[in-house]
Amino acid sequence: MGQIGRASCGIPTYPWRLAPNGLATRRQLRALGLRPGGQPVAAQIERRRRRRGPLVAYLYRIDAARPVRPMTPGRWAALERANLARRTCPTCRRDAGYVIPPTLGACVPCADAPALAA
Repeated sequence: MGQIGRASCGIPTYPWRLAPNGLATRRQLRALGLRPGGQPVAAQIERRRRRRGPLVAYLYRIDAARPVRPMTPGRWAALERANLARRTCPTCRRDAGYVIPPTLGACVPCADAPALAA
């Protein structure tokens, strides 16, 4: 961890919660209605973890960020189709009404059917 602002692979690195003003993560930019807009990573922050390596978050300049693109009717339609595909059971071809877990691979009644038949 070490010093504030030390460089890691050429990118300034700051300890968790000690990043300078004017820099933000993707989520923070999104909360402001912005996106990175193709700019390179300006810095990163690291948080130490006990068992695994450090948790890293990339920071972008707020002044170089661009506004979020608005959702068009075509994008809304594509998103609706994608969500419908995630809710459709591949076995019975019905809309389950919820996103089917990848661990089951089918809606709950279809996933439990072989267990009930045995």
